Amino acid sequence: MKLTQGKINELLSESACEHNHKKEGKGKNKSCTQVAQPGAAQGGCAFDGAMIALVPITDAAHLVHGPIACAGNSWGSRGSLSSGPMLYKMGFTTDLNENDVIFGGEKKLYKAILEVKERYNPAAVFVYSTCVTALIGDDLDAVCQKAAEKTGVPVVPVNSPGFIGSKNLGNRVGGESLLEYVVGTREPEYTTPYDINLIGEYNIAGELWGVLPLFEKLGIRVLAQITGDGRYQDIACSHRAKLNVMICSKALINMARKMEERYGIPYIEESFYGVADMNRCLRNIAARLGDADLQQRVEQLITEETHRLDDALAPYRARLKGKRVVLYTGGVKSWSIISAAKDLGMEVCATSTKKSTEEDKARIRELLGQDGIMLEKGNAQELLRVIAQTKADMLIAGGRNQYTALKAKIPFLDINQERHHPYAGYVGMVEMARELEEALYSPVWAQVRKPAPWDTEVI
Repeated sequence: MKLTQGKINELLSESACEHNHKKEGKGKNKSCTQVAQPGAAQGGCAFDGAMIALVPITDAAHLVHGPIACAGNSWGSRGSLSSGPMLYKMGFTTDLNENDVIFGGEKKLYKAILEVKERYNPAAVFVYSTCVTALIGDDLDAVCQKAAEKTGVPVVPVNSPGFIGSKNLGNRVGGESLLEYVVGTREPEYTTPYDINLIGEYNIAGELWGVLPLFEKLGIRVLAQITGDGRYQDIACSHRAKLNVMICSKALINMARKMEERYGIPYIEESFYGVADMNRCLRNIAARLGDADLQQRVEQLITEETHRLDDALAPYRARLKGKRVVLYTGGVKSWSIISAAKDLGMEVCATSTKKSTEEDKARIRELLGQDGIMLEKGNAQELLRVIAQTKADMLIAGGRNQYTALKAKIPFLDINQERHHPYAGYVGMVEMARELEEALYSPVWAQVRKPAPWDTEVI
């Protein structure tokens, strides 16, 4: 896939993305076209985004064509787990040096692909370009094609140099590579009327494993997981699914839209976080598959699971009821976690709208009510001000904000991709409740809030 300016513009103006609707005039949203400034922290570059989207394909080798720091800085940034192959956990790089920049790195890349095939025999090799290799003009597509012919293994070029844009753009570039080189290249052994794909689910902390048993009980087959705990061959067969389910992410919306155009697969966007959203997800899937018997089984399953969940959550709800929290995260989680917190009886005082679409913001307004605060930007100073204003009991955010919570002397829960606990599905609700309760009632906070001995008046 040649990464031309036209292709970049196409990905930035994705018609299925809410950010791109009604962009004329003063209401134009510039977040999609924002280009990372050299030397500035932008929350991830396009290369990082492509790696995040594709590395969870566990039986493939992921080879970074660039300086070793690009591979080192991106390795293990997302806690996606595997139920089988562990090859995706190995970091491969061509480790370009000054001589390679001068004379070109194509020969080095070709040899690296052959070595990876010989030593590890992966299902496929994904090769990622970086800023350096894009600037020196290495022809990634030609090298990958030649290596694939030599080895007999699919070699997928991912033209994602960091300087082209943000992490979200990199996600879409990764999706484009799957569409062009992977999807539709294999046929499944058999199909069923209940085959679905999960798109944008990365199995963070094993969250997917709490949801797949629900589909199995209903007789719904997940044909391909794109890409959490994914397998190359399954993704290659994903064009035979009857429905695509976008999970809490607009990052790969280009895949869902183009698979609908090319293969006639409709798509819906759902969330696995919170009881209400999980129930809605199962009902919507059954409705779109159009089977009355399946819909009846869904209602029976929801009744059983919610009764079981109510019993498990009862002691936690009693201790969490009325606790006030500030939520600072991005995208769909900015509203889906509100739903989960409200299921536990907690009150969300404020949430961020960073990376949220207009549809996300509408849901946030509905969930928060009139008194809720929507944060466009949330630096440490602003978060501390909102925590003080709302008298929040807790901050739920990404790992980088834990020190802000410590300054405010309130508990903190990590909700982003680095977390180690699964919060999706019905079982995830119990895990989230346990983590919230343990954080809120930890005895350390009583100690932290006491005045220091040297600040106490001596009588």
